[in-house]
Amino acid sequence: MRQPSFTVVWVAIATLFLAACGGNDGQQRAAFIDFLQTRILDKPGVRVPRLTAEERERFGPYADHYAVIADFNKAMDQSVSPKMTAAVSAGSISSLQDAVTQRARLQTAQAGINEMGDALTKALAQADAAHAKLDQPDDLEKVYDKAYDHLVTQPATAFKDIVPIMDTVLGEAIELGRYLDEHRSSVRISGSMIETSDPAVQSAVNEKLKSLQEKQQAVRSAQARLQAVAYGTPR
Repeated sequence: MRQPSFTVVWVAIATLFLAACGGNDGQQRAAFIDFLQTRILDKPGVRVPRLTAEERERFGPYADHYAVIADFNKAMDQSVSPKMTAAVSAGSISSLQDAVTQRARLQTAQAGINEMGDALTKALAQADAAHAKLDQPDDLEKVYDKAYDHLVTQPATAFKDIVPIMDTVLGEAIELGRYLDEHRSSVRISGSMIETSDPAVQSAVNEKLKSLQEKQQAVRSAQARLQAVAYGTPR
């Protein structure tokens, strides 16, 4: 009886191996797709579940695909959100007098909000680059891209929208404080009220306050959009 050649045997083994791997990959991919759909896309707001050891095993190499999303959100938690919280806190003023006496704090807040923007830009660029390198079958790619948009693109956009608005508001608050300080001999400040006998100063202050109030409304709108993304609340 003629024995099969080593080449034929190797091809047969390789075929069986690939078939087995293909089946395993299909199960891993199906499990990962189900996870993305039921644990992320079907839930409101930004929810980034931490994978269990059992889930990592079930998803196989696709656990690394999820790491692209998880790592971005980890960077947000560690480098972006804290900078924004600190900047908003430092930039809070309760009176016109604060604008005069707390200019250094406002300048710190302005620098902080721009540092947040830089950290966000870096984290998003890393995530987008990693996302672009992923090689995914069509069925997974469609679901994954939706999850990526939900947990990376939309939150990043909402945060990025706040940066220029906050930068402008803080800049105008700093400028208002500087102007009031320069004209302190002709103005009297009481809470949110200002009195002056100089019509030119009164007109300039009114114009600056009007602009600042308009920008603050834009900040509130941007914060509402961010909240809608984060919690899935109606806009």
